[in-house]
Amino acid sequence: MERPILFINACVRKASRTRQLAEQLLTRLQRPYAEIRLHEMTFPVVNEDFLAQRDRLIAAGEFQSPVFDLARQFAEAETVVIAAPYWDLSFPAALKQYLEQINVVGLTFRYTQEGVPLGLCRAGRLFFVTTAGGNYVPEEFGFGYIRALARNYYGIDDVRLIQATGLDLEGADTDALVSAAAEAISGMDLD
Repeated sequence: MERPILFINACVRKASRTRQLAEQLLTRLQRPYAEIRLHEMTFPVVNEDFLAQRDRLIAAGEFQSPVFDLARQFAEAETVVIAAPYWDLSFPAALKQYLEQINVVGLTFRYTQEGVPLGLCRAGRLFFVTTAGGNYVPEEFGFGYIRALARNYYGIDDVRLIQATGLDLEGADTDALVSAAAEAISGMDLD
């Protein structure tokens, strides 16, 4: 059975330019996908009680618990597409909350005897799609963070950035900038 593409949508605005580019990519991938709309989710508070419950379930190997639904879905995906606008030197907080839910020892990664994380996810690729109003987009705060998690924790080595920046600068031709990013997606080697 073919594993699905997982589309993690962290776009809040209906007319999101980030989502527009992600949809262009999903069309190019020509595969069914499951979409998670983070702005529609209510995440549990990650406090001591939550962590204690989760630790008990992990220790008992009860990975079929609903607590791990998001982590199982992520671990089983063939390809992951994350659409997240660039906000405040990073991405929307809902994406960080989602990541806290899927980082599960024994499900998305495990530790080696040396204490190094080893990825357990099946995905071969992760695409991070983002847009920014300005041109100051330090990689380490948004994409760099996602790339580090994907490679170092989830075992996904092929991590690609798709972006359009400078969209809100005075005099910017926003449509042309978004179109150029869409053209780059059209010409991207997806093999």
